[in-house]
Amino acid sequence: MASITQSSLSLASLPNPSMVPGTRISIPTSLSLSIEGRNFPSLTLQPRARRFQFRCAAKPDTVKKVCDIVKKQLALPECSTVTGESKFAALGADSLDTVEIVMGLEEEFGICVEEESAQTITTVQEAADMIDKLLESKA
Repeated sequence: MASITQSSLSLASLPNPSMVPGTRISIPTSLSLSIEGRNFPSLTLQPRARRFQFRCAAKPDTVKKVCDIVKKQLALPECSTVTGESKFAALGADSLDTVEIVMGLEEEFGICVEEESAQTITTVQEAADMIDKLLESKA
């Protein structure tokens, strides 16, 4: 995952098991940008026959709404920082809280989340991506 925050850049990639020990080649799989607390849509890079396909992640408005719902469901103070990268567990959510968050998202966006999908959501960004995907398929 590539992440740019203010003036720093960090990259992480999936390791290639066939690489020779001692060599390291990084191929980023996604890119997210946050400048002065403002988040921009993430890009996911998907390798395809030595080419990359770019897919935009959830819309910033969707991420913001999800952040607001998470803050409300977890009764977090207004001054709390919740971003796309925020993990529910790190915000103090247990499994029941996560179910309540998903129910709040279903109500807000008029969607129905399958139980299997709900169990895989661990971050705000994952929830926002799933919502946009469900809304696209619904349209």
